[in-house]
Amino acid sequence: MQGQFNTSDTHKYSVILPTYNERKNLPVIVWLLARTFEENSLSWEIIIVDDASPDGTQEIAKQLAKVYGEDKILLRARAGKLGLGTAYIHGLKFVTGDFVIIMDADFSHHPKFIPQFIRLQKAHNLDIVTGTRYRAASTPHQRDSAPGGVYGWDLKRKLVSRGANYLADTVLNPGVSDLTGSFRLYRLPVLQHIISETVSKGYVFQMEMMVRARALGYSVGEIPITFVDRIFGESKLGADEIVSYAKGVWTLFSTV
Repeated sequence: MQGQFNTSDTHKYSVILPTYNERKNLPVIVWLLARTFEENSLSWEIIIVDDASPDGTQEIAKQLAKVYGEDKILLRARAGKLGLGTAYIHGLKFVTGDFVIIMDADFSHHPKFIPQFIRLQKAHNLDIVTGTRYRAASTPHQRDSAPGGVYGWDLKRKLVSRGANYLADTVLNPGVSDLTGSFRLYRLPVLQHIISETVSKGYVFQMEMMVRARALGYSVGEIPITFVDRIFGESKLGADEIVSYAKGVWTLFSTV
């Protein structure tokens, strides 16, 4: 299979998967993740951080733990909808892997890119690898990568996303092409350090983590990914988050 590793990898990879009303998506994304890890002979676990979903997401997670094993699927639920940033902080408490993968549970991020993340990390001994929707492959290690892109968004949403990244790039100069992306691979100690320094808790959380990573001197690589809008359920990004994002850019500019 294309993308498989030629040598054994003794590291363990932990996926933190925040969920809210992902009952329909969860079984398939877990199956795709498990298949990706198993086909590449990788040690893995998935930590599902559910914020009291009323649609039965937790019941599905419990069933998946029975299928794959409770050492592979760990449900670490919370009492309410407490936000994306704190979901990662909560999930990090239960990680036992050497590397942590953060991603969405709604198929926006396909697990097929994970082997490319790992290869790039190994090739350059990187602290962080992040997926980018806005850049083509730029190194020989990415030769099997297609250009990054977004599918399922209308023109307005694409312009908002591009504009948000342009604003952040111009003001903050972080050195990455997709600052608002949320599909990343971290060394565990690096993620622990960055999160301890991060103040934001909502959708600005991802952006602040990358800006902090650069300020702290950590090495970052990019892999082009295709981002696909969610299949089931509704997007959780609204006007309030857009305003929060703009405020977050200014706060980071003023403090980092």
